Amino acid sequence: MIQVDLTNMQRFISLPYEAALAPRMLLAQKRLISGSGEGGAFTGWVQLPENYDREEFGRIQAAAEKIKRDSQALVVIGIGGSYLGARGVIECLQSPNYNLKKKDTPNIYFAGNGLDSDQLSEIEELLEGQDFSINVISKSGTTTEPAVAFRFFRRMLEEKYGKDEAARRIYATTDRSRGALKVLADEAGYETFVVPDNIGGRYSVLTAVGLLPIAVSGVDICQLMEGAREMMEVCKTTDMTENPAWRYAGARYELYRSGKKIEILACFDPAFRFMAEWWKQLYGESEGKEGKGLFPASVEYTADLHSMGQYIQEGERHLLETVVRFGPSAHENPVPFDEGNGDGLNFLAGRSMDFIKTQAMDGTLLAHVEGGVPNIVVQAGARNAHTLGELIYFFEFSCGLSGYLLDVNPFDQPGVEAYKKNMFALLGKPGYEELAEELREKLRR
Repeated sequence: MIQVDLTNMQRFISLPYEAALAPRMLLAQKRLISGSGEGGAFTGWVQLPENYDREEFGRIQAAAEKIKRDSQALVVIGIGGSYLGARGVIECLQSPNYNLKKKDTPNIYFAGNGLDSDQLSEIEELLEGQDFSINVISKSGTTTEPAVAFRFFRRMLEEKYGKDEAARRIYATTDRSRGALKVLADEAGYETFVVPDNIGGRYSVLTAVGLLPIAVSGVDICQLMEGAREMMEVCKTTDMTENPAWRYAGARYELYRSGKKIEILACFDPAFRFMAEWWKQLYGESEGKEGKGLFPASVEYTADLHSMGQYIQEGERHLLETVVRFGPSAHENPVPFDEGNGDGLNFLAGRSMDFIKTQAMDGTLLAHVEGGVPNIVVQAGARNAHTLGELIYFFEFSCGLSGYLLDVNPFDQPGVEAYKKNMFALLGKPGYEELAEELREKLRR
């Protein structure tokens, strides 16, 4: 079970805070669980690990098995919360080199998460000569990036198989009853899965949004959900010492109040990189509003100790660091003995890579704390589906608590609309003509 170690942040807070913060934390928890807080209509994820749709879950598993049988590749089309969670889980549990590995599951290519033409063409080239399927993920079906990508890959699929067979290879994860993608899916006969109305995109990884591509990769989604369910029960407790979400949300809130502005999420496992990207969206979109919130950043250790390490150690003291630590690796890999010892590393001969990594973790933590960076350690278990289910729910629940502690709505993202309006106007979307002229005038100055 997830444990949160606050030993190396407490000296950065002048007074004990747990007892004083407990009433506010309890209120935040009640609002989150009951759905009575601001944005409560989007808290369906809170009870999801227990109350998910078993029938749809079975269809997800069946669709994943079909894709494994008839496809050498799956193109997953989505952006933001329709992309980051699935990719994060797949890379964390199956490898960042998943597509390069020998395996009995399809390659998985992610598209529709940007507007780069070369990236799109590269995926098209990789699909040549391969049987493939598409999972398009969009509640509305009109979000620019995935909608444009879907046009390209749907055309490619239809040209390869014809419309009828293509339809059997397209899986749409979308709104239950409305929206452009739902209408198209019903007309064309695509199998559909639901983006729940009461769950926003960045909290949706444990719905069909994330579960279908994750299942195609071979990850045990039953264990993923079971880990989340067990953490859900833990997060219901009202003891600051027993509830890891309370400890994490409370610590980072107090550090924020003490003047910290940036939270760095660090991990010594390179496979965690896209889980960190998911975490950044989760906290950035949930907290970053009304002039409030920690700026979420991430680093990948030990590689980033040789790039960002200097700043973290001696730069401006506006940082706090949260480190995710997993249990032992699956492979020990003891360091070989070298007769010549030209590199001077025979003192490590016979030591496992895990041993070396653990000492690097401990040494880095001590250095950063002594350098003035408060350090929160999130201790997880072995890197497997059950543990990652725990971790996902832990971060989600902590995020909901954090939003309410900040007195913001953790489930909306009004600022996202600003760039969309400008982009639509400059692209010439009907209805944006007046704004387009204003923007072009600004660009001419």
